[in-house]
Amino acid sequence: MTDQPPLSRPPTENQLATALPGPSVYVTTHADNGTAVLQSRRPAAWATYDEGEMQMALAWTTDTFPADLSQDKDIQSHDARVAKGSSATGLVVGGGTVLRYVDFAPGYACMMHRTVSVDYGIVLEGNVISELDSGETVTMSRGDSMVQRATMHAWRNPSKTEWARMVFCLQHCEVPRGKDGQAPKEDLGRGTPGIPASGNDA
Repeated sequence: MTDQPPLSRPPTENQLATALPGPSVYVTTHADNGTAVLQSRRPAAWATYDEGEMQMALAWTTDTFPADLSQDKDIQSHDARVAKGSSATGLVVGGGTVLRYVDFAPGYACMMHRTVSVDYGIVLEGNVISELDSGETVTMSRGDSMVQRATMHAWRNPSKTEWARMVFCLQHCEVPRGKDGQAPKEDLGRGTPGIPASGNDA
């Protein structure tokens, strides 16, 4: 076994996947003269679910789309949301967007679920299997992305030893009605304690 070089970005507070780098969110704004400047650096703040098998870090949210950047309203709105705690935000923000990191423990499979959103899921570390309710599966590797369009799906880390990481951008969407005239609603399957309903499927 060879020695691993030290991480250039050590894990952030409460991060369970200690072999993975600790991500930060860098937020920009405008100085008085109109030039772009860094507003803040925000180390990922992890929330733990399913008895330590999955962690999520809420990187950024907007309450509207398009977002309103005037007088830093979007920053104020995001900070107010974060202040309410991780259990205050569902997987999706109605009328807005969510950027979120998700870490999966070795062998972990999340619940089969659907959100009323278009989700861009990108694998950052490891391999992740996407499972659809049709039974179809796709193995995704680092750099691969999947566009989930309000479909039933689950994620599984096939590794027996290594954590996997994805980053997701979710945007509230309109969904077509089915043959029964009903539009698909959010379905959190068995549910995961601590993750509330998004409330954007009315």
